[in-house]
Amino acid sequence: MTTTNFEFLDALQQIARDKGIAVDTLLEALANALVAAYKRLPDAAEEAFVTIDSDSGEIRVYGQELDEDGNVVREWDDTPSDFGRIAAQAAKQVILQRIREAERDLKYEEYAGREGDIVTGIIQQSDNRYTLLDLGKVEALLPQAEQVPYERYDHGARLKAYIVEVRKTTKGPQIVVSRSHPGLIKRLFELEVPEISNGVVEIKACAREPGHRTKIAVWSNDQNVDPVGACVGARGARVRMVTNELRGEKVDIVPYSDDPAEFVARALQPAKVKEVRLDEATGTATVVVHDYQLSLAIGKEGQNARLAARLTGWRIDIKSETQLADEESAYAGEDWAEGEWVQSESGEMVFQPAGGGEAISMQEWEKGDLAAEDGSGAAEPVGEAEPDGAGPKAGDDTLEPVAETAGEAPSVEAGE
Repeated sequence: MTTTNFEFLDALQQIARDKGIAVDTLLEALANALVAAYKRLPDAAEEAFVTIDSDSGEIRVYGQELDEDGNVVREWDDTPSDFGRIAAQAAKQVILQRIREAERDLKYEEYAGREGDIVTGIIQQSDNRYTLLDLGKVEALLPQAEQVPYERYDHGARLKAYIVEVRKTTKGPQIVVSRSHPGLIKRLFELEVPEISNGVVEIKACAREPGHRTKIAVWSNDQNVDPVGACVGARGARVRMVTNELRGEKVDIVPYSDDPAEFVARALQPAKVKEVRLDEATGTATVVVHDYQLSLAIGKEGQNARLAARLTGWRIDIKSETQLADEESAYAGEDWAEGEWVQSESGEMVFQPAGGGEAISMQEWEKGDLAAEDGSGAAEPVGEAEPDGAGPKAGDDTLEPVAETAGEAPSVEAGE
């Protein structure tokens, strides 16, 4: 090995160590650069390749002759006598470019698998469009859409953010982070609560209005561990750390339940729920609370009910005891017909009483409904209308209610 070759390999290994790039990667880039430099020489072979001995540093150029099918028919050593000087001049920019590409790839690979993770950065720049965070080797972008309303980002302050996307660009990885994503809450609790990080306690659901309030539902896989107590910590120390990082955003921690009714009731804490009625067909949960708990259950501008609905996945309708009693008493004295609407042979929708009897057409139903609204208690008989002045009058004994002639007519709730 010559002194020049030794210095060359030593310099190459030093670059590889400093930049965190494999020596083989640099040697491959250098070989490609030398092939391009060789082909610019006079009388250079049309096809050639370069070999670099990783032990001795010796560089050789081999010319090739190919047939029509691309097969090598002849190969010879065509290394120029002054190729070391040519190699040094031609390879410099190519190697630097390859180093930059390798550095970008390393940075991308470092963060590509960290989507959904949390990072800590230093605020470098902030304007109306975005905020830049310095993560050390790279910068992260915090767009306005991912920022918390009214949250200030002071230059030089440390900030935790949630990685939502890692993009690969020609200038290196672009890391998009968020301060409003619900995943930030989960990651912050993982940092503060060991029971969550080791899997004993799970965060089953999370609902958040950034900058105002968050609700999380927690579950314990160990009956001896209280999930809410583990998240709150001694004298609220753990949840206080999360709240401080969120700059005062309130966090409600409720126990998760597999029973939907119980889960809805817990999600409305701190309000105390008296009863929950579920309608699975519409996905609505009707919640009954004491009169003095109504405003607390709804929350300021409906925030508590809104977050509880997002947390549970149910539409929540909150009513006080007085409201429910008034609604039930409004229909307490009415008789409701039992039956169902079916399609007749002619394709018309008719009401078929459950107890049997003749089906009622839509026209007959509407006539009976209008008669009930007039207060006459009877509908006009079905048939052809009598001439003016010849028809029966209200109260006439010849009138018979539809319920007696065509089966009992069902009552209709007001507004249907």
